Formats: sequence, structure tokens, C-alpha cells
Amino acid sequence: MPRHRRRNFISDPLDPTTRFSARVADYRKYRPGYPPAALDLFRNEIGLTPAWTVADVGSGTGISTEMFLKNGNIVFAVEPNVDMRAAAEQLLSTYPNFHSVNGTAEATTLPDDSIDLVVCAQAFHWFNKAVAAAEFTRIARPGAVVAVVFNDRKTETSPLLAGYDKLLRAHGTDYKQVSRTTTTVDQLGAMFGTTFQLRAFPNAQTFDYEGLRGRALSASYVPLPGQPGHDEILTGLRELFDAHQQNGRITFDYETEVFFGRLPKQQAAP
Repeated sequence: MPRHRRRNFISDPLDPTTRFSARVADYRKYRPGYPPAALDLFRNEIGLTPAWTVADVGSGTGISTEMFLKNGNIVFAVEPNVDMRAAAEQLLSTYPNFHSVNGTAEATTLPDDSIDLVVCAQAFHWFNKAVAAAEFTRIARPGAVVAVVFNDRKTETSPLLAGYDKLLRAHGTDYKQVSRTTTTVDQLGAMFGTTFQLRAFPNAQTFDYEGLRGRALSASYVPLPGQPGHDEILTGLRELFDAHQQNGRITFDYETEVFFGRLPKQQAAP
């Protein structure tokens, strides 16, 4: 069983419900998905079946939502950012079990005791965690599962990734603050009044230069055109790519982390 590990979180001074609006196309195209081993965990260890109803909270452009739709689940994709929600609706409109919800982690608009699995993929750090935990508990059926999922980009497994991290620290808008704050499975357990566990799986993306550029610009802390540091970021990306590419491609290594806990079958009265 993996040791209890620490994960980076931040309370951002900018509105997290709007700060990705200018990055939707890059986010949808260049953010990593989740490895098959993650879905296997949900099925084999957590007990996920197609009969479960899933709330994907902070669903963004639908990357995680689609994983559960392909499993046959009814999925309520809760996303406050209108541009990201529209991208998910365009991507996932052919799935009859897809339901797009204009809501937040703190106010999902979903009914009480209606959800078997509440999942947050790459989004939990933007939430008011205490309020969100209460909301998740409200919408979850007794005995339901809460899962927090992250693709954790490695920063020291290759000279490329070390150089990329250095570039972000030099020119990112608030990357340094993001990288300093932490939480643990014990803290998640305290928020939800249950025991959380962690499983981790290798994941990777392979890019050409345009993919590397798009992956960088999908991050909310990378300056956009016209902002200080944008040109420096692009110059640095070009240099990194040229120095480390093999046959016109580079690889980003990730570790997909799944934190999960089962809520008590008899929830305390409010």
C-alpha cells in the first residue's frame, strides 16, 4: 500500500471559476487523460459498476467525465466555468448518460443522497474545501465514495522536466505559490470524517513542439500573450524542446494519484 503522500494545493486570489476561460482549447487538447489502471482501481477496489451515479465536480472540459461515461455510468458534470462547460457539452453530447450542470463544488445544485461516487479530477485545490466537503456529503448517498484525482507532473525525472519546472518558476505568474501548499490523506479523512487511501499509477504524454506549447499554455499560471513573461516562456520552451527532442517528440512523465474514502453508511444528522 502506498505511503501517505503530500499533494500541492492553493487558495488562489483570482476567481478559479473564470481563470481558465482563455485556455479552454489548449486545456481540452493538451491536458493528460487518466491511465486504464485508474479506472481498474475504481472497478476492482472501490466497487464501481455501470449502475453507479457519478458526480464529476469541477469537470472542466470533460476529460475525467468521459472516463466514467465510457464505463456506462450516469454522470453529472458540475462545472461553473461557462467556456469549459460548453467545451464538455460539445465533446460529450453523444453520450445519453451525460448531464451538464452549472454549479460549483460548494453548491452543486444536485439533490440530497443522490450520488454513489463524487469525484474531483485536477480540481480539488480550487475549492473552499470545508464547504465543498459538506456539499459532497449532502449529495452523496450513505456509504458512497469520494475520490480526489490528480495527474502529478514529475519535475525531476529527466533534464527536460527539471528545465520545464525551472522555466515555470522563473516566469509563471503564481506557480511558486501553487507549489508550496500541501494536503495529505489524513487531512482529507478529517474533512470527510472517514479514512482515505491513496493509489498511484504511472502516466505520460508525448508531444511535438506544438503540443508542448499548448500543454504549457493550458496552465493558469503561464502568462498569456501580452502578459509579462509570455515571450520568455515561449523562448524557453523552444530551447527545451530543441535540446531534448528525439525524432521530433518529447515526453512528460506523470504519476496519477487517486485519493479515495468511503463515507459512513449512517451519516450524522445535521
